[in-house]
Amino acid sequence: MPHSFGTRARTRHMFAKKFRQHGLPTLSQYQMPVKVGDYVDIFANPAIHKGMPHKHYHGRTGIIFNVTKSAVGVRVNKPVNGRIIEKRIHVRIEHIRKSKCQVEIIARKVANEEAKALAKKTGVKVNLKREPIQPKVGYFLSAAGGDGVITTIQPLPFSDLV
Repeated sequence: MPHSFGTRARTRHMFAKKFRQHGLPTLSQYQMPVKVGDYVDIFANPAIHKGMPHKHYHGRTGIIFNVTKSAVGVRVNKPVNGRIIEKRIHVRIEHIRKSKCQVEIIARKVANEEAKALAKKTGVKVNLKREPIQPKVGYFLSAAGGDGVITTIQPLPFSDLV
């Protein structure tokens, strides 16, 4: 039997709610403060059919470019035939979440500003660049006996037991 090509085709698990999470969204979802330039995650709520985004945009992160009474306009990047096209879609407020993609960047900016202010006050040069995790520092392991004598352990010679 040929499969269907509908807008919600092959979304059995994508548009399914978690265990004991069924029902309508809470009122705080409707009162979520959003403004132009915010990063949001598009996450379709299957309980609300109006203003639901296409399945391709489910789980994507975008930037708000327009805010209306009950919906928001989101700019999302979509790969099409090897190139990336910026799509502008309008999604109802029930289908978006505030994104946490900028949390670490903002925290690093705040820490850098504090470090710069402290460096300016003390006159010490500070490196604000991110560095990869360095290898652990080498150390000498103290001997088990505590007398400081190194013990050499060798395997027993092979003996055939047959």
